[in-house]
Amino acid sequence: MDIETAYNKALDYLYSFVDYSLKHASELARAEFNLDRMFALMDTLGNPQDAYPIIHVAGTKGKGSVSALCASALRAGGYKVGLYTSPHLLDYCERIQIGGEPISHAQLVELVEEMKPRVAKIPKLTTFEITTALGFLAFARQGCNAAVIEVGLGGRLDATNVVTPRVSVITSLSYDHMAVLGDTLAKIAGEKAGIIKHGVPVVSSPQQAEALDVLEPAARSRGCEFLLVGREMKFGRIGASLDSQTMYVQPNESASKCMLTIPLLGEHQVENAAIAFAALRASGIDMSLKAIQAGFSQVQWRARFEIARRRPPVIFDSAHNQDSFAKLHQTLEEYFPGQRVYLIFGASEDKNIPGMFAEMKAKIRKLIVTRADHPRALSVEHILGLAEQAGIESEAVGPVEAALARALELSAKDGSIVLSAGSMFVTAEVLQAWNKIALAQVLPHGERE
Repeated sequence: MDIETAYNKALDYLYSFVDYSLKHASELARAEFNLDRMFALMDTLGNPQDAYPIIHVAGTKGKGSVSALCASALRAGGYKVGLYTSPHLLDYCERIQIGGEPISHAQLVELVEEMKPRVAKIPKLTTFEITTALGFLAFARQGCNAAVIEVGLGGRLDATNVVTPRVSVITSLSYDHMAVLGDTLAKIAGEKAGIIKHGVPVVSSPQQAEALDVLEPAARSRGCEFLLVGREMKFGRIGASLDSQTMYVQPNESASKCMLTIPLLGEHQVENAAIAFAALRASGIDMSLKAIQAGFSQVQWRARFEIARRRPPVIFDSAHNQDSFAKLHQTLEEYFPGQRVYLIFGASEDKNIPGMFAEMKAKIRKLIVTRADHPRALSVEHILGLAEQAGIESEAVGPVEAALARALELSAKDGSIVLSAGSMFVTAEVLQAWNKIALAQVLPHGERE
């Protein structure tokens, strides 16, 4: 059997289990989340998650960027780094990266085959639980000597929460996945605080008071040092361009300022970099300032205000709740003041779409409504109705590839920005369509598909 056939069979196997990322919000609310299955599975594998120091990252927004920054810095410091994130954009193996590269399809196939007899002995395992175990096992097998693990959903009952990390990180908290995590910031913070382990340092981003009033006592009650970025560690932006941002962090009042450069754009990414810096320092993993500076300057994290073209601008973003749309609007206004957007938009059923529209309405010239190939994606008709209620001009275009073509056509006439946001699944399909366009422009005519 060739590798790609075997790889697709491995994915079919993984997706044959319960995959809550594909379930409707009502089903998520009834889900049987607990860590017993995961602990049992890890025991059968010899607990590979204990073989390397871990930075564990939870949060509503920014946790992927913080994880990528930490992993990039560790690589620059000479570590063989495992990075576990979700969801993927273009390929399932993106979830499990070693040394900055996804594991190969062949490696995933081999790991899945090894896992099958163990999985068969433990009832009710989920796709995410098995994938998380695959990641932990891959990192141990490949000799990783550091790992950064991003929480999938929540924290307390997330499959990644079988680790005992060197530092627990909680990024910006806002309203998302409320059917599972709760309908107040305090409840959401309580779920995120579930990753805090006895005596393990905690690093938190600046939080609203309601969330902080949960996180800080939770850390103190478990004997943990609690470092609030912005309070114990100051940071600020020095300058910004379309290429990068410069910033400083000041670890404490008596310390000198450390200068950093990051290619990730937007003021929120300055905060994420400060959190990553604090997390690396709090982890106790041996790291020089020079390695952190080098790693941060080289970080790559797709679909985070990713400018694929500057004239007329084409931007891919992962914003998918009201808070992240507010940050996206702010970043657009900073880098492209006064310019409006053709927004390629789709969303999952559990998202606060009126809230997203309220944050972005002033920037939207026209909404190009489409639907990703995903079971939780809302119907185009429903989104069109919400756009009409919000007073936003819109049209429906499907599939996603055609929506990109339509946005590019409109942009060519007036120079407005083409922006994809609202759903990671839509942005992933827009990225694939854009890659096809880019490939067609690069190849000689006779070689084009």
